[in-house]
Amino acid sequence: MGRRAVVTAGTGGIGLETAKGLAAAGYAVTVVGRDPGRGARAVEQINAVSAEPETRFVAADLASLGTVRTLAARLAAEGPLTLLVNNVGAMFVDKQHTVDGIEASFALNHLSPYLLTELLLDALKAGAPSRVVNVTSGAAARFVKRTFDAVEPPGGYYGFHWYGRAKLANLAYTMDLAKRLQGTGVSVFAADPGGATTEMNNGSGRVPKIVTPGLRLLWPLVRRTFERRAATPVPVAAQSSIFAALDASLTEQTGLLIDPECRSVEPYNSSTDSRMAEAVRKLSERLAPLVDA
Repeated sequence: MGRRAVVTAGTGGIGLETAKGLAAAGYAVTVVGRDPGRGARAVEQINAVSAEPETRFVAADLASLGTVRTLAARLAAEGPLTLLVNNVGAMFVDKQHTVDGIEASFALNHLSPYLLTELLLDALKAGAPSRVVNVTSGAAARFVKRTFDAVEPPGGYYGFHWYGRAKLANLAYTMDLAKRLQGTGVSVFAADPGGATTEMNNGSGRVPKIVTPGLRLLWPLVRRTFERRAATPVPVAAQSSIFAALDASLTEQTGLLIDPECRSVEPYNSSTDSRMAEAVRKLSERLAPLVDA
């Protein structure tokens, strides 16, 4: 059986470029997304760079935890899995809730990849040596509230900060998962793409209300910072994910954060703190149980 890879949000942006890199390296890639039309176009583009075109698209709205469970069951039933790239993510201008009643930024940026990963662990162990790559955000996760007693922190809703908090939760989970899986043959990495000219950065990243009132007073400077970070071409921004997924120098390593320059760096914001990891784990288990009640 060949090497199987799954890339969530793989129909455009960084996910699509990551999928292309994996297909060029010989992986049979499954891209997950919501739009069948975009999925068909993505498969065509990915197959164009693959020596043995085996790409397929699976439609799934990862904002729904029930859909995540259905997707995981389908993928697990297909046998051993070599690589899982959790690329899904979103930032919202206004607070939204998913069909499960969970704040959407936390659901998409953390709970969805958390649940999909946990449900695919047996398939990943069967496919070992295998890897999990969780896409993070260094800029957003550095300056956020670090309490995870509840999904929604106290205070107002500011999309950039809530996005960063969800990414921090997922980074803490990533580092903790790496420890849990030591000795199983499954390596776990976080990849920071930096900024990129994606739909998310070109949309919500241009609206002042995504940051706290204090930062809005400095909005011209803040906006220029966002625009500077978003100027990186998408194929360049995808390199950290591709490196984390494929590079031979990472063989038998785990629990590393790969920065936009494809270097291994220290995780930020105390994401290796065992107390934070425990709080994130308890909240995740409560909101996204592995067995649907």
